[in-house]
Amino acid sequence: MTDVATRILIADDQENIRSGFRLILDSQPDMRVVGEAADGMSALEQARHLRPDVVLADIRMPRLDGLEVTRRLAGPEVTDPMKVVVVTTFDLDEYVHTALRHGACGFLLKRSGPTLLIEAIRAAMAGDTLISPSVTVRLLRHVTERQARPGRQPTEPLTERETEVARLVAQGKTNAEIGADLFISAGTTKTHIANIQRKLGVRNRVGVAAWAWESGEARP
Repeated sequence: MTDVATRILIADDQENIRSGFRLILDSQPDMRVVGEAADGMSALEQARHLRPDVVLADIRMPRLDGLEVTRRLAGPEVTDPMKVVVVTTFDLDEYVHTALRHGACGFLLKRSGPTLLIEAIRAAMAGDTLISPSVTVRLLRHVTERQARPGRQPTEPLTERETEVARLVAQGKTNAEIGADLFISAGTTKTHIANIQRKLGVRNRVGVAAWAWESGEARP
């Protein structure tokens, strides 16, 4: 392992899940598991002590659930937020909404498999987000059917190109994919996303996606 390996904390109350994740992640040359936590309070304490690059947080844990752990580590009021990827068995709509609002930079189902787990961590480190495809479809349909309340208003209007980029972010596309769709470079895409985040007052791509879904700019 090198010093540049992504440092990961695994928080899950099932020992076999933690062991399985550790085997998968430690086998990657650019990843290193630096800690495990069997409950939410331990996850919070270890995260603040170890300062990992990414926290993998289960939702249903003793003492403090993963959604509250996410809020305390990555929420809007946190001055130095961490990257938290929620990894859970449960894809209930309310869990997804709450995780995203609390600052999660990914939402992954445990049944998604090791490849997606690895991709989610790399996406988080790259400033991207990865949400399980089945969850994305459910979330988009749910928001559209409910005709969710209006999203936050930008501090200044988004340009037409920025709105296009926001729609594609809401579809779960990476910078490279957005660039290919719009015939622009990945670097230009990244600049657009940074401008969108500033105008919306959000910290990451999930915030951009949430705005697009809630404002009606993105539809299934």
